[in-house]
Amino acid sequence: MAEPIITPDNSLNRRDFLKTSGLASGALLISVALPGCSSLGHKGMVSQQQWQASAWVRIDTDDQVTFVLDRVEMGQGTYSGLVTLLCEELEVEPASVAVEFAEVDSIYNNPLYKLQITGGSTSIASSYERVRIAGATAREMLKQAAARVLNEPVASLRCEQGQVFSANRQPIRYGQLVHLAAVESVPGNLELKQPEQFRYIGKNAQRLDTRGKITGQAQYGIDVELPGMLYAVVSRAPAYGGTVKTYDASAAKAAAGVVDVLEIAAAGRHGIAVVARSYWQARKAQQLLKIEWQTPANAPSDASVWRQYEQDLDQDSGDTLRNDGNFRRAAKQATSQLQAEYRLPYLAHATLEPQVCVVSANRHGMEVWAPTQAPSLARIAAAKHSRYSVDDILVHTTWIGGGFGRRLMQDFVAECAFIADRLQQPVKLIFSREEDTQHDYYRPASLHRLTATFDAQGQLNGWQHRLAHPKVMHWFVPDAAAAQYHFMPKFMFSTLAVAGKLGEGILAPNDTSGYEGANDLPYAIDNLRMDFVHSEPGVPVGYWRAVGHSHNGFVTESFIDELAHQQQQDPLTFRRRLLQQHPRALAVLDKAAALASWGQPLPGCKQGLAIHKSFGSWVAQIADVQVQNGSIRVKRVVCVVDCGVVVNPDIVRAQMEGGIIFGLTAALYGKINLLNGAVQQSNFHDYPLLRLEETPAIEVAIIDSTAEPTGVGEPGVPPLAAAVANAVFVATGQRLRQLPLQLS
Repeated sequence: MAEPIITPDNSLNRRDFLKTSGLASGALLISVALPGCSSLGHKGMVSQQQWQASAWVRIDTDDQVTFVLDRVEMGQGTYSGLVTLLCEELEVEPASVAVEFAEVDSIYNNPLYKLQITGGSTSIASSYERVRIAGATAREMLKQAAARVLNEPVASLRCEQGQVFSANRQPIRYGQLVHLAAVESVPGNLELKQPEQFRYIGKNAQRLDTRGKITGQAQYGIDVELPGMLYAVVSRAPAYGGTVKTYDASAAKAAAGVVDVLEIAAAGRHGIAVVARSYWQARKAQQLLKIEWQTPANAPSDASVWRQYEQDLDQDSGDTLRNDGNFRRAAKQATSQLQAEYRLPYLAHATLEPQVCVVSANRHGMEVWAPTQAPSLARIAAAKHSRYSVDDILVHTTWIGGGFGRRLMQDFVAECAFIADRLQQPVKLIFSREEDTQHDYYRPASLHRLTATFDAQGQLNGWQHRLAHPKVMHWFVPDAAAAQYHFMPKFMFSTLAVAGKLGEGILAPNDTSGYEGANDLPYAIDNLRMDFVHSEPGVPVGYWRAVGHSHNGFVTESFIDELAHQQQQDPLTFRRRLLQQHPRALAVLDKAAALASWGQPLPGCKQGLAIHKSFGSWVAQIADVQVQNGSIRVKRVVCVVDCGVVVNPDIVRAQMEGGIIFGLTAALYGKINLLNGAVQQSNFHDYPLLRLEETPAIEVAIIDSTAEPTGVGEPGVPPLAAAVANAVFVATGQRLRQLPLQLS
């Protein structure tokens, strides 16, 4: 027989207890004034069976603790990491906690972006305190409730393994206390644990999402199935901004299983959708479409993009984002200088789960199931492309089979909402691999011109970096601006988008994506100038893993290596001298050098070094590279990271490993080519990923730190290409200044 739920002591009379506990009528709920509850309507309450302690925590009378995950899980470890933060303060085993993905609500907004999004390697950093506070608040309220039952001081009680312990009485389970805890006051002087008290944070705990993934219980977007669901595919204009000139769908409409063929326009893309009773039927019918496309005038090709960048940099214009000292004077007085130009191509995201969405629409409203990094933006995209208001749309976030920033853009949600709204039936839209590759929001191509100067003593005293690059925010802001002002009527959404692009919105001033990692160069150089030239070729761009750091890390660390070799100095020594003001940088450099036996590469290899700070974390990498018959083969990468307090060391290592593999794929193979606005690559045969046999041995070390936690999902990417290119230079004497790395 189950143990009883604890009833109150005599300080609360029976009538008052029945009013507040909800026991007088089984479904009666009462509001609890807890942080994170005010915007959640019925949440933040107690019922006969459960207590919603806050927006993140629910405890049932059967002792089940449920955590509401307000960041998406796309393999980066938020599911395990944030649960660990909760359990550290709530004093329950992480493996015992159930996890639900959060609905769209402003309380779940990422505090750094004011939107409910997962990106920028901010999940742990932005939640480190507030999730622990949620756990500690619930713990203390449970202790207060137990103190009333036991008639003992709160200070004499302790929590462990989901129970409240007293020195003289049997422990009380959390589930027995939920009704009393719900009416306790929120503690005013809340103390979080100190690092020496941690039981879970900093330990190599097993990932909590592994079982669900290997057993198939984790539901990804592509797994969602609804009764009566139809399947949609879309043929899109090859060039962005292209339109349908004419089309003949008669053969497609007559194909087996086809329900409808309709012209669509959503998220700036035009196309023809085929809807059928199965995915394969839709794909077969799609092949029968006859479409003539209208391509925009001056649709970009590779040559025109680079020509535009060159012309824009030649204008000697742009925004000067950093201007230490006086570079122009240093250049005039220099005894020697070095100039270099670096080019980086467009890159696709190539998520292994292609873009997919399920939408059900009827007279009552719309439901969306999507592997999205931005649930609040998904809701806006669905509203903009359907008849429904924002309040009539419910978004269910699913597990995500790879994000890398691609799923911050909501075109796949917009298209599916457009189709489902017109059919008023459940619809699943799936991108093929070819469609996913050719209709991405790409990592922007960029052109960099750098000049360094040396004084009479041979000391580096000047650095200029001029960069041409589009603004990602211009492509992101249409849905993001509306999401920030979701309470405004739909007809205002387009106005908000325009205002955001013009810099009047909240978002625009935060667009550092093009020059991050370049304007905050850490090296001590007296005269340092960084200019950013906004150059927009009209190619859809988006956030790509490590964003601007992904190209600026390659450029700055390659160029600093050039300068070291020009001065005939050891690249490690050269960097150390310029980083004396950054002891954390020196620590990761020195540890990497020791672990990699700097100066003693693996047999047949040469070594290259790079260090970069991104998303608050310092990462140093040393690559052992073998060059044979014109082929570049990376044999080993040693990586050292300082990311502050580590919640789960094993996840940090996994993210460094994943970032290295991701970065090496781009360094050796990544390239998107354009011809008249159309992407030339289509699938993994011409946009390859790194294969298992090509993957180097990877060694990761983590610096012990008590600093605030910083990002780990992306910082492993930026140093990798530079470390490899620097090793190739030592091996061949060729300085490779563009990606992918190819020997002449």
